[in-house]
Amino acid sequence: MAETTSRTLGEHHYALTSTWTGNTGTGTTGYRDYRRDVTIEVAGKPDLLASSDKPFRGDPSRWNPEDLLLASLSECHLLSYLHACVTAGVVVVSYRDQATGMMREDGGGGGAFVEVTLRPEVVVAEASMIDAAERAHAQANQWCFIANSMNFPVHHQATVSALA
Repeated sequence: MAETTSRTLGEHHYALTSTWTGNTGTGTTGYRDYRRDVTIEVAGKPDLLASSDKPFRGDPSRWNPEDLLLASLSECHLLSYLHACVTAGVVVVSYRDQATGMMREDGGGGGAFVEVTLRPEVVVAEASMIDAAERAHAQANQWCFIANSMNFPVHHQATVSALA
């Protein structure tokens, strides 16, 4: 008789505080009368200075929600991929992603992301690991909590090479 293992599925809760810091003294008396500055705080982590994107009157030196969404997808795939490689016996020595995303405005004041493309450039320890390293991207995609939460396609255009 085969032994089965039960894996407890859990809920994971996250909390942060977003504080608007863009009141220039008159609050939101007009669309141009306030800054879009926000401070995002998570206990035990450095504060993240955020704003809206520049086309929406934001501060381009700060993180915006679109940057953060793209960063979440890229990092989640990276971390899921490293795990998939470990389970496949692949030694990753370098990973860099040149991710892009496209958001489309709807003309009514809203909009949505319509796609994201991740472009991981992976280097593995040995050429014999390349095939398994390429396959690990599919596993990483299945494991990525963030990609699984999206309602738009997350494409992968990965390249894998080995140390010389």
